[in-house]
Amino acid sequence: MYIQVEGEEMKIYELVYQEIENKILMGYYPEETYLPSESQLCKQFDASRDTIRKALSRLTDHGYIKKVQGKGSFILKKEQLRFPVSGLTSYKELKNAYGYHSETIVEQLTKRTIDANLAQKTGFEENSEVWSILRSRKIDEQKVILDWDLIAVEFVPELDTEIAKDSLYAYFEQKLNLEIAFAEKEITVDPIVALDRNYLDLNIQDTYVVAVKSRVFLKNLRQFQYTESHHRLDKFKFHDFARRHQL
Repeated sequence: MYIQVEGEEMKIYELVYQEIENKILMGYYPEETYLPSESQLCKQFDASRDTIRKALSRLTDHGYIKKVQGKGSFILKKEQLRFPVSGLTSYKELKNAYGYHSETIVEQLTKRTIDANLAQKTGFEENSEVWSILRSRKIDEQKVILDWDLIAVEFVPELDTEIAKDSLYAYFEQKLNLEIAFAEKEITVDPIVALDRNYLDLNIQDTYVVAVKSRVFLKNLRQFQYTESHHRLDKFKFHDFARRHQL
């Protein structure tokens, strides 16, 4: 069975999965307790047992629950927050999708000119002008992400803290009509630097962060953004979906 959602057909079990996932993330279904039984979920969602089982299977695959013989679906403790490795998704979109309680703080917003070192690091042409934005992300009252973005002034002539605090991608796509196409990403575990110590709430034993570096390109193949995102090690796990190509 399918349902029409914003112009796209979506299977019913996917909607059930999203609803249960959101309730787990929001604490409606507490960690380390059991979900309602399959029969109760069938009544709650007015869905078949097959639909409920498919939704529960997906929750299992994504690490939210585990099946306990004779007892039901046990909700696993959420030690880490899930962030996708692939895909080109803004932080606000992730926050809305996974129900994170968070706050974005714009620490710095300036214009700067790309020098030789930055050109080599970021892929921007030397002497080009960019916006430099430093934002910390507070989740559960702790700053656990530090994002540094360089945005080409050529494509984004105006920018302010209110836009940076909300969603850059919404501004780029909806207001400026930029066609964002793809990103090249590199993920490393890097030593903590001064900016991390100044703007992140680190644990005493922390000496490294997970760094996700991205060069983002428009449909015309022009680079318009470089992002370096530092994540506190203990708070995040990164996930992806891979399919083996048939040879």
